[in-house]
Amino acid sequence: MPAPTVARLDFALLQRVSFYFAVVNLFAAPFVPDPFSYAVGGMIPYALLSIIGMPTMPKGVAFFLLWQWAQAFSRVLQSVFDGESMADGTYGPDVLPAYWYALCSLIVLALAFRLVLGGIKLPTVRDYYAHERWRAQDLILVYVGAIAASVFCTLVSRQVGSLDQPLYAASQVKVVALFLLCTYVFTTGRGGGMLLAAILIEIFVGFTGFLSDFRAVFIYVAFAAIAARIKWTFTASAAAVIWLSVLLLLALFWTSVKVEYRDYLTGETESQQIRVPLGERMAYLGDKALNIGETKWGETSYMLLIRFAYVDIFGSVISVVDSTPETTPMRQWKDALSHVLQPRILFPDKAALSDTDVYMRLTRADPTEQVRLGTSISVGYMAENYVDLGFPGMLAGIFVIGVLLALVIKYFMQRQLPWMLREGIVMAFVFNAGGTGMEMSLPKILGSVLMFFLVWSLIAKFGLPMVMRWLDQRAGLPRTTTL
Repeated sequence: MPAPTVARLDFALLQRVSFYFAVVNLFAAPFVPDPFSYAVGGMIPYALLSIIGMPTMPKGVAFFLLWQWAQAFSRVLQSVFDGESMADGTYGPDVLPAYWYALCSLIVLALAFRLVLGGIKLPTVRDYYAHERWRAQDLILVYVGAIAASVFCTLVSRQVGSLDQPLYAASQVKVVALFLLCTYVFTTGRGGGMLLAAILIEIFVGFTGFLSDFRAVFIYVAFAAIAARIKWTFTASAAAVIWLSVLLLLALFWTSVKVEYRDYLTGETESQQIRVPLGERMAYLGDKALNIGETKWGETSYMLLIRFAYVDIFGSVISVVDSTPETTPMRQWKDALSHVLQPRILFPDKAALSDTDVYMRLTRADPTEQVRLGTSISVGYMAENYVDLGFPGMLAGIFVIGVLLALVIKYFMQRQLPWMLREGIVMAFVFNAGGTGMEMSLPKILGSVLMFFLVWSLIAKFGLPMVMRWLDQRAGLPRTTTL
């Protein structure tokens, strides 16, 4: 009698879940304001995972695509709560085509990833489990060192603005270290307590800043579990539900307090400069947490939904561009390439490229609220491609972006490093280039691609081998074990 197949958290399982999700939404579609848009949107995750769902596809690619799909699909969910079609909302009828253009763009990105990354070879057993030769306590030390390095990079970048981009790319070493620690714990079962402590530290640190950085650790851990292909049991299912519930609760809490909290941090100035000591910040949030019962959960949930959805702004861009087209051909791509190919360290007088200025020019809208909160607002790279190329021409620009991203990913996936370390580097890369999803502007995506490649190609060649030798020595292994 053949042994029962063990279910694992991998692309195959995600595809099955996404198929069931599509079926459920297909039956629900007739009862929503935009039935066809809702039904097709519910099928997109299955389509994306079917395109990229190969054993060697880096799991960060799935995050990059599914995160942006969730931003688009949130808009059709919003229409359910509004009780009106996307085309009848405040931002006008062009929100509906913007939704479809976004879904088409994601399919094109998935095809680009499949084209470039489809030939990556399966890892050997030695490559896949190479990270297990180290000790959990040493990986924790590496993680702590990575935190220190990340903080150092952040502090220096504030003092030397021209080094902001390369130092930000280097600061992603913390992501790689945490991802490696996660996969080590998931594949060996050792060091769970230390991983939990690291997660709590990440959540705590995420709440001390200006933005909602706490969400990142939930993403890293989830996709590390997929990379490690953990056994999918009832316990794993319960843990996943708890994981998502905690993330949602924290997101709702942040949504309910962020406006007042940011004013408190900055002294109600229009900047992101924090003026309040850490202890007072924590006391403020602690007081808010103790009074969490006063939160208007329905209103807060709706605010979170409309903030996460990012199609309305795209629709505004379509309305403006169709009525008054840009007079400069390919202006968005030209500006982006000009900005990226003139590094500030060599061109200190280079004018700053403001996402908010582009937003004002392309939407003719008033970003006063976002500016008051000290945050910038972007129309996003999809909308910028539409401005330059229209539809379906914008899909060519999207495809180019996908190929550029995939080429960098392929470079790191072919390095002679433990497989999980490669996955961690890719996770750091896609979060660097697409952590905010559809909100990422064209210059920021292109700049992130170039700078991450330059910085991390050096780290992978010179820095990581030294760390690996140290880990080998601590584990009492001969140098020949290093890949």
